Amino acid sequence: MARVTRTSEPSARAQAIVRRLRVEYPDAKCSLTFRTPWELLVATILSAQCTDDRVNLVTPPLFERFPTPEAFAGADLGDVEEAIHSTGFFRNKAKSLIGAARCILHEHGGEVPRTMRELKAVPGAGRKTANVVLGNAYGLAEGIAVDTHASRLSLRLGLTDTVEPVKAERELMQIVPRKEWTDWTHLLIAHGRAVCTSRRAYCDGCVLFDLCPTGLQDRRQTVRPSRVRST
Repeated sequence: MARVTRTSEPSARAQAIVRRLRVEYPDAKCSLTFRTPWELLVATILSAQCTDDRVNLVTPPLFERFPTPEAFAGADLGDVEEAIHSTGFFRNKAKSLIGAARCILHEHGGEVPRTMRELKAVPGAGRKTANVVLGNAYGLAEGIAVDTHASRLSLRLGLTDTVEPVKAERELMQIVPRKEWTDWTHLLIAHGRAVCTSRRAYCDGCVLFDLCPTGLQDRRQTVRPSRVRST
């Protein structure tokens, strides 16, 4: 088998990247806390322009107060806004959550739908949200959830030529094996938080250095800190 390098075909590098990151981050998974598909849908809507850590602080009391889609559907808008205020953009998010609950109750019998087409039609749930719910709640790989980490790292690794989520997803779906679509996002998020951060890429010692076309130029500019393995 030929050695995979930064000049290898994108599909070969993508597979090598998954293998290495699985070793580096064996516990990488969806960082949003949820028990049901509905809870994951709510958490993902709240995660827009907000950290997952903040969302995970907000959702336990939120679900205690509004435990079901029925409870959200009948909730006062101001009460929902108050409960999710710290996640930012709370007015729009509150409207989306109530709208999503009513849509699921009236059009899907109270069950979060299992198809991309139906999920995208739920208020507040675009393609990325649909990918998160389908992949993590139902184990269905319909696409790749391209968040800021996945977008930034895929571009740096030379696997996409854009940070525009829909176009980047389309490019990634051509080279990342379908069985890895859901985990691709989790692995890149873990690496993006620990090593290839938005402020600086710590290339010295990076497990992907020899696979990364941008690593050669960055290595001269960065000094990597002591490695702290993500949990």
